[in-house]
Amino acid sequence: MMLTSGSSTHFRTTSTRTLHRHTRLKQSLTGKRTLTKLTLSSVSGPKEPPLVYSTLSSYFTDHILANHSTRPGLICRTEPPRTHGGPTSRNLGVTNHLAWDFEEFDRHIHALARGLLDLGVKKGDRVGVVMGNNSAYAMLQWACASIGAILVTLNPAYRVNELAATLSLVGVSHLFVVPRIRSSEYIRLLSDAFPSLKGAAPGNIQEEALPDLKHLIVVDNQTSGGLSQFEREIEETKCAVDFREVLVWREGGSEDRRIKEIGETLHKDDIMNLQFTSGTTGSPKAVSLTHHNLLNNALNIGRCMQLTSSDILLNAVLEEKCTALHGVPTHFLGVLAEVKKRQDSGEKLDFSRLRTGIAAGSSTPIELMKQLIEKLNLRDLTNAYGMTETSPVSFQTTPDDPIIARVETVGKIHPHVSAKVVDLLGNVVPVGKPGELLVSGYNLQKGYWKDEDTTRKVMVKDENGTLWMHTGDEAIMDEDGYLSIVGRIKDIIIRGGENLFPVQIENVLTAHPHIREAAAVAVPDSHYGEVVGAWIVPEPDSQISRQQVRQTVADSMNPQNAPAWVWFVGEEGVQNELPKTASGKVMKHVLREWSKQLVGKNFGATTRSKN
Repeated sequence: MMLTSGSSTHFRTTSTRTLHRHTRLKQSLTGKRTLTKLTLSSVSGPKEPPLVYSTLSSYFTDHILANHSTRPGLICRTEPPRTHGGPTSRNLGVTNHLAWDFEEFDRHIHALARGLLDLGVKKGDRVGVVMGNNSAYAMLQWACASIGAILVTLNPAYRVNELAATLSLVGVSHLFVVPRIRSSEYIRLLSDAFPSLKGAAPGNIQEEALPDLKHLIVVDNQTSGGLSQFEREIEETKCAVDFREVLVWREGGSEDRRIKEIGETLHKDDIMNLQFTSGTTGSPKAVSLTHHNLLNNALNIGRCMQLTSSDILLNAVLEEKCTALHGVPTHFLGVLAEVKKRQDSGEKLDFSRLRTGIAAGSSTPIELMKQLIEKLNLRDLTNAYGMTETSPVSFQTTPDDPIIARVETVGKIHPHVSAKVVDLLGNVVPVGKPGELLVSGYNLQKGYWKDEDTTRKVMVKDENGTLWMHTGDEAIMDEDGYLSIVGRIKDIIIRGGENLFPVQIENVLTAHPHIREAAAVAVPDSHYGEVVGAWIVPEPDSQISRQQVRQTVADSMNPQNAPAWVWFVGEEGVQNELPKTASGKVMKHVLREWSKQLVGKNFGATTRSKN
C-alpha cells in the first residue's frame, strides 16, 4: 500500500433509512454465511482474523519493512526529492518530487526520532502538530511512536484561541507547525497572540499562557522563490527552529541505543495519539488512543476495503493512478465540483484506476454516495461509521455487500467489536427500532485526557463488567446486522410526540438536483412543540423555492417531515454559510439558535398544508 499526502479525516458518518425491510444473508468478514436473523439489535463481530498485539513501531519493523522495504511507501508531488536534506537517496529513481520506498521512509523516521531525543522529548511527552498532510507529518507520527511520545493532532482550522486552549489542555511541550495553510499564518498568529515568543531562545519558551511549551519547530511548506515567508518568520520569531536542523542523520550513535532501550519498554496499551473531538456542542475533548486501538482499527479498515499491496492510497491525484480515495462529504463535494469544472472545459479525466475508499466523517447523503460510485468509478467505495473515541471505525460496508446496503447503511460490525442499540432504560431494542448505539471492544479509547468525570459519563460498565461507549447517536439495526444512523439523539425533532430524524430528511433534500447541502433542525412551535426547519445550500446557478423544498420532502416521506420553515444560505437576511466545526460537521446547536431568531422575525415560513 502506498501512502500519498492528502486530506485527513475523523471517520464518523451516518446513513439514513431503516433497512430492516430488506432480506439479506448475514455475512462476516471471514466470508462465512448463515441464515440466522437477528431479533434484537445486538451484534458481536467475528474473532478472526486475530488482533495484533504489537506496538505501531514494532509492527512497522517486523511486517512492513520485513516484507515491503523496497516498495513505494510515500509519494509527495508538491515536495522536492531532498526536502529535508540528509544523504542522497534513491528516491525511487524520481528526480522532480519526493518518492520514498519504505526503507527510505524508515531512514527519515529514525533521523527524526534521534532529533526528538536531542530536543529533550521524553516518553509520554505531548508533541503537537499543525501542518496539514506532508512527509514531515508522516515522519512525525511514526517517530513519536518509536520513542513513546504522544502525538497531539491539532486541526489546521483552529483559531489561535482554540489552538492555545488545546495546547494548554494537554500540556504540549514541542509544537511542529508550517508557516501557512490557506489564510492561516501559524507562526504569525502565535507570535502576535504571545509576543514573548518573538524574543525567546529556542528551547527556552517561557509563556505564561502556554506553561508546558518549550520548542516551536517549523516545517517549510512554501514553494515560492526568493526570501520565503518561512525564512522571514524564522528570523522574526527567535524561538522558531527549522525542522531540517532537528534531524540527526548519524547512525549507530547514542541516540540509536536510546531508541532501542525505549522501544523495549513500550506497550500496546500506551497512549500514542491524542485526537480532539469536533466539539459540535461544546469544548473539544482530547481522546486518548493507544497503539492497540489504532493499529488494529487500521488493519480492519483495510480489510473491509479489500486493500492489497498493489493499491495506492489516498490523494486525488490522477498522476499517481490512485486506486483508493478517503473523504468526508465536504471534501467529496469539492472533488465532484472540480471534476465537473475540468470536464466542462474539455479536459479528459481517467478514473479507471479508482476503485475503493471510505466515505465518512459526517452524514454522507445517499445521493452523494451514488454520484461517487457513478462519476468517480468508486465501485468498491465503503461507507463507515465510528467516532474519535472508537479509534475510529466500528461499522463498515464491504464491496461484497448488496448495493443498497453500501449506499444506505454503514455496514456491519468490525471484528472484535460488539454493539447494541438500547432504549432510555438501557434495554436492547428489537431490530428495526431506533435507540442509542453503544459500542464495546478493543477500539475504545483509554479515556479523555485528564477528564475522568466526562469519561465515566460516556464509558460505562454493565453488570457483566463489559465497558460500553455511549455514542449519543440514534441508530437502527436490521435483522441482518446492518446499521443505519438516523441522527444525534439531541438533534431529533419531536413533532407532536413523533420522532423525526434529520438525516432522513436531509437525504431526501440532497437528492434534489438543485440542492447541494441541507441541514434539518428542530424549530419551536406553539401547536406541535417542534416542527422541521431546513437550511439549504443550493447548487450554483440553480433556483428552488421554499414551497418546492417543502414539497420535495412531503412527496417522499410522511408529510410531518415536510419543513415548516426554509432558509437559503446566503439569501438576504440569512447567514452566508452553514456553521461547521473545524472537521466539517454542521453545528446543529448554532443552526437552532439562528432558526429561533429568524422565526421570531417570521422569516422563512413555507406554505403549510394540513398534515
